[in-house]
Amino acid sequence: MLGALLALVACSLLFATLLGKLPLHAWWIRACEFPRLQIAGLALLTLIGSLFIESDWQLPTIIACLIVLAFQGYRILPWTRCWPTQVQRAEAGQEDRHVTLLIANVLTSNRRSQRLIDHIRLHQPDIVLTLESDIWWQHQLDSVLDRDYPYTLKMPLDNLYGMHLYSRLPLEEPAIEWLIQDDIPSMHAWVVLRSGHRIKLHALHPRPPAPNESEESLWRDAELLLVGKTIHQTGEPALVAGDLNDVAWSRTTRLFCRVSGMLDPRRGRGMYSTFHAGYPLIRWPLDHIFVSEQFTLVSLHRLSYIGSDHFPMLATLCFRPSRADEHDPPEADGTERQDAVDTIEEAQSREQSS
Repeated sequence: MLGALLALVACSLLFATLLGKLPLHAWWIRACEFPRLQIAGLALLTLIGSLFIESDWQLPTIIACLIVLAFQGYRILPWTRCWPTQVQRAEAGQEDRHVTLLIANVLTSNRRSQRLIDHIRLHQPDIVLTLESDIWWQHQLDSVLDRDYPYTLKMPLDNLYGMHLYSRLPLEEPAIEWLIQDDIPSMHAWVVLRSGHRIKLHALHPRPPAPNESEESLWRDAELLLVGKTIHQTGEPALVAGDLNDVAWSRTTRLFCRVSGMLDPRRGRGMYSTFHAGYPLIRWPLDHIFVSEQFTLVSLHRLSYIGSDHFPMLATLCFRPSRADEHDPPEADGTERQDAVDTIEEAQSREQSS
């Protein structure tokens, strides 16, 4: 009986693993990409249990668990220290080329603003990006940041998609855009470093695929791919930051990186899982900072709890175009670029007709 139960668990894990490979936008399919670490952990426990319980189901259980572990491990390993780093470590000096970015999904209903303010005062980032921030959060942050962060973009909203950008560094051509859906803003600006160089910042918070938000991942996928396509076409040195409501190893995020040529500083360093802050066993990386090949990494940290369901992220990057050839940016083939175009066009046409 116990052997049959373990076989059922193994088959369920294998089904969820294979389901996540389907190139469909349904939320319940894309959700299978999130808990890869948890699925692998359950498969390992099931495998160990099956070794001690002899039954007619033992061999199928072992085989199913090994398939799950192999596939999930293949996807997870790049975000562990077992893998080569994708973004090179910055050399000492060059401080005038540094930019420190703090991103925080504050959770609209969270009213413990002092915890985030303490982080800002301690780490003194050049740029602060908040997500899910409403007018209450704007008042709290304005009262302490307005003097030291004179360059801002503000979009307070009560729909969980408010955004605020505070910067010590000058922002040129700042813009708030509604890329795919008319209730989901994004922020874009040129950031002028102390060295005088300009880099393009894209701040995003697309709608997640979830029953209470969207039955499909199409809108999220299209927004990410649209920004990625723009970065590739312009060739600008760029940063993409925000709560992307997608995990680092998903089909969409990997396609975004190939389409844009962007690099993930976490690869080879760790997952830096930011959600859910309240449940250590159910946690994955949703908050991202992607960089183009002109950047090296000074430091990367997940900060402590601020009362939100997300942990903040803090990264210091160095703009070093002369070291771009040390990187190997991912590149999409023709089929992948067409897939990206098709996804964007489908989302835009369906949004216009809705």
